[in-house]
Amino acid sequence: MLEAKHNERIGNTMTYSEELLTFIHRSPSIYHVIENLRAGLLEQGYEELSEGECWQLSPGKGYFVRRNGSSLLAFRLPAGTPRGFMMAAAHADSPTFKLKENAEKDSAGCVQLSTETYGGGNWGTWFDRPLSVAGRLLVREEGGIVTRLVNIERDLLVIPSVAIHMMRNLNDGWKILPNVDTLPLYGSEGGRSFHELLAETAGVSPEDILGRDLFLYARQKGTVLGAEEEFLLSPRLDDLECVWALMRGFLAASSSEDIPVCCIFDNEEVGSQTRQGAASTFLRDSLRRIAAALGCGDEGYLRLLSQSFLVSADNAQCRHPNHPEFADSLNFPLMNRGIVLKYNANQRYTTDGVSAALFRSLCAEAGVPVQLYANRSDLPGGSTLGSIANTHVPVPTADIGLAQLAMHSCCETAGVKDLGYLVDAMTLFFSKTLHAEEGAYRL
Repeated sequence: MLEAKHNERIGNTMTYSEELLTFIHRSPSIYHVIENLRAGLLEQGYEELSEGECWQLSPGKGYFVRRNGSSLLAFRLPAGTPRGFMMAAAHADSPTFKLKENAEKDSAGCVQLSTETYGGGNWGTWFDRPLSVAGRLLVREEGGIVTRLVNIERDLLVIPSVAIHMMRNLNDGWKILPNVDTLPLYGSEGGRSFHELLAETAGVSPEDILGRDLFLYARQKGTVLGAEEEFLLSPRLDDLECVWALMRGFLAASSSEDIPVCCIFDNEEVGSQTRQGAASTFLRDSLRRIAAALGCGDEGYLRLLSQSFLVSADNAQCRHPNHPEFADSLNFPLMNRGIVLKYNANQRYTTDGVSAALFRSLCAEAGVPVQLYANRSDLPGGSTLGSIANTHVPVPTADIGLAQLAMHSCCETAGVKDLGYLVDAMTLFFSKTLHAEEGAYRL
């Protein structure tokens, strides 16, 4: 029986890897991520709600709502009166380059595109590889303005590096200047303008493009590699791996007495302080409106929160085989060894004794291994969604992730098995009902 279960998990994991890499390849910008999630939810019978309309909700049905086209929250009502919310959140943005409004710049007989960095990326990894542009356009149409997603789906750009002959100390360390070194090469002087190419790709007239949010992306499609095909190599694993796994678990979960909620935020890489980020009111507003539609009122909403739990899912840097000294000597994760539970005394991660115990109990039931992460005490790490969302929705929260290498690189590496572990754990998580009393908890 155990061997059969093990073989089933391996088979599922390889399928999950293929599905994840296809999802990432079809999601070159955050707007495409949210549109692809939207299409999947509609296919599963979920109804889209609007923040500008009254919400009429029915027991047993699933719903979702978007904000700014770059964040999404999905939930499903139980057949009976709900006890609380079982929530999980991830972020869909990644470090990249955003195109400036006046983008074209002539230099040395070539046309470059002017960019600015988005997030804290390992910018040197973007050099000398095929890139393109994706995002959204705001287009004049029949007297109004509509959004059009755009993806120039071919090898279009490259950020050329400097020859070693010109910079002999290149391999000794090179300070990259974003206003000089990371401008992608678009074409030759006198050719078709970038604005014209955008309009042609979107099927609109150039003069009808009134606004745009466009980003560079790596054209490389993710792959499975390693002696036993045990590693994933792909752009944007942080955090689309968690986004995909959370939604996969959400859709596969069975019914419970709680309301399962899957929330995908924008702008984590730049601090979340936006109307569609984790620091916004998006999650809180949505939960309050769910409670109101169920006739709970403010008192009922707060009672629901008292029986709620949040998992904040964002990948974790594993111990590097070339530089193990950067990891804490005792609290470090490895690829393919299980889901990472993240701790930080200064609340960069919100995991505490209560949330750790609940999440470990869940993973034990799912047959999923858990490993621990803490920063080396003299090396501060980054923050993530949990502590930010907690300021608006104060519930027990566990910060988790999957171990990976080369975080914030143009292409990142993670473990194939860990993806299956997260899907299994989140499928069970969204199927659970939390029973919470002072000092006592049960899933």
